[in-house]
Amino acid sequence: MSLRPWRDITRRESRQIMVGNVPVGGGAPVTVQTMTNTLTSDPVATINQIRRCEDAGVDIIRVSCPDVESTAALKQITRAARVPIVADIHFHYKRALEAADAGAACLRINPGNIGSADRVREVVNAAKANGCAIRIGVNAGSLEKDLLEKYGEPCPEALVESALDHIKLLQDHDFHEFKVAVKASDLFLAVAAYQQLAEVVDCPLHLGITEAGGFVGGTVKSAIGIGSLLWYGIGDTIRVSLSAEPEEEVRVGFEILKALGIRNRGVRVVSCPSCARQGFDVIRTVQALEEKLQHIRTPMSLSVLGCVVNGPGEARETDIGLTGGGNGKHMVYLSGVTDHTVESADMIDHIVKLVEAKAAELDAANPAQAVAAE
Repeated sequence: MSLRPWRDITRRESRQIMVGNVPVGGGAPVTVQTMTNTLTSDPVATINQIRRCEDAGVDIIRVSCPDVESTAALKQITRAARVPIVADIHFHYKRALEAADAGAACLRINPGNIGSADRVREVVNAAKANGCAIRIGVNAGSLEKDLLEKYGEPCPEALVESALDHIKLLQDHDFHEFKVAVKASDLFLAVAAYQQLAEVVDCPLHLGITEAGGFVGGTVKSAIGIGSLLWYGIGDTIRVSLSAEPEEEVRVGFEILKALGIRNRGVRVVSCPSCARQGFDVIRTVQALEEKLQHIRTPMSLSVLGCVVNGPGEARETDIGLTGGGNGKHMVYLSGVTDHTVESADMIDHIVKLVEAKAAELDAANPAQAVAAE
């Protein structure tokens, strides 16, 4: 029996597929994705952006392939990337064939949108020949006309029916290495669609609230929508869609997983909103620490509280704790125990060194965890 059963999440059982060397579904860790916003036809700019996302911890990256110039550059991009590349294809089936030959690990398509049965067969054969997975990407903003006429508007039933229609096209060609998304900008619609789809298919599900908005608003919407589904146990890979740089999507994605205890990568910061009792500038201190600790991948916790009201209690539950005190001296806790004080001027650099040392200690004690965090 779990020590804290109210924290337990029972994940939906799904079969597993491989996206390159990354397992998706079947009990594998929930993966974090993003999408480049550079011109794919500019491989240098695209690879540089991919590097920033890799540094942020991304597991899978999607790139648009709207034209032959993009698929021509894709071979250089897939060779340079350290993570699997998903080629985003709309309508032009030849782009899917070219992307598969260029080393894409996955094709993002809607089989019903790429033309005749012969074209679908060609794409499936190219995917099989190159070991590509396929992601079926249903979106409330681009539902088929017949479904809109049938249901009157985008609704969960329409998204699920669209997904099932596309799935059948792949299964008719004996292709089963696929995952499915039923995204909407309306988080209620998206959550309901995913819940319904999860009941009738066994494939991995790719979660997302599409066109979620800017950094703050989109983060909130995504956290509610994606977080709710993950809490229900639904979801095998996620993409947070923000009008922000892709590496920010990656960071938000990991924060959602960390908040739910599904994946722990890097420093989990517990901090107070600050008030007149604070012994130091909590807001600026947390901002500085988060910036300076981005390179830490080892799962660990840090509490930063401005005063002694809740500070000691939170520090008991974290690897390293900092509580504001008087006269510019603040208490530092190690493994929940009061250890020493630090002055305001030295505080940030001191905490960074303590975190780095603790990360090295944890990595040495658990090499397997260190490798998994990479």
